[in-house]
Amino acid sequence: MSDRIPMVFVADVEGQLPETISNSFQKYTRITPLKAGGKGQLFTCKDTNLGRQVVLKMLRPEFHEDRVELRRLIREAKITAQLSHPATVPMYELGQDDKGHWYFSMKRILGHTLFDIIVSLAKREPTAEKEFDLNRLLSILTQVGDALAYAHASGVIHRDVKPENIIVGRFGEVTLIDWGSAKVWGMPNEVGDDTPEERTGTPLYMSPEQVDGRRMVDERTDVYSLGVVMYEMMAQREPFRGANIRETFANITSKEPIKPSEAAPHRFIPQELERICLKAMARNPSDRFQSMRTMMDVINEYRNNALLRGSL
Repeated sequence: MSDRIPMVFVADVEGQLPETISNSFQKYTRITPLKAGGKGQLFTCKDTNLGRQVVLKMLRPEFHEDRVELRRLIREAKITAQLSHPATVPMYELGQDDKGHWYFSMKRILGHTLFDIIVSLAKREPTAEKEFDLNRLLSILTQVGDALAYAHASGVIHRDVKPENIIVGRFGEVTLIDWGSAKVWGMPNEVGDDTPEERTGTPLYMSPEQVDGRRMVDERTDVYSLGVVMYEMMAQREPFRGANIRETFANITSKEPIKPSEAAPHRFIPQELERICLKAMARNPSDRFQSMRTMMDVINEYRNNALLRGSL
């Protein structure tokens, strides 16, 4: 992920009437593959109508005729389009290309993933340690939490909160991306959600209820996953990684995590933050924070008090 800010050119914004304009797929030029993830493919391109860079998401060719994946792609576009928050991705368009394949276009988000930042911190890179102290990391976490609280108030659960889906920009902006696993409360499970390996989410950050599939998933699932992200922020390691997916799932459903301060004794990890993190990661949903808003209020209270004391 690049953090290079694109230049604005006079030719792209001048007020003269354009020679041609199109509301079809033809308006996209310089289409370049960005990355493939799961069953989707991302591309960067230029929207010639507005002279801006955007991102397109389509299904990979082998899934073009897969009706289940097509419904998921369109659902992702529609859910993302309903969410208007500083830390969510603006959606531009849902359409079909010249061959009839569905796509959606959205804002191009620049920056580095939180995963990359955590890796740099784990390597003890001086620049990363200077820029991303504990206070800055908590700022990132609360911006993500605010986006999730907003989504929950709108009836949407993300279900795939992880460092790779958190983009940190050069100017302090934070964006929670990839709402492809999101569900609206009351939405039934689909084909493909039948086994833990196929169930939505990323294994290392899945809640116990996502793994076992026997309990209703609600906003406390996102609380759990953000708790795992918080753990990794502080300890720079995942709490439940096993030798394989099955062992990871077994760890999630049956083991208590090592305290972050014990997992990373060389790092400064305040006990109060550790308690917040472990409460968010409680195996039983009723033992966690019951809402993302409550979790954010507790973190913000700690952060404000610590700044006043000069301990953060």
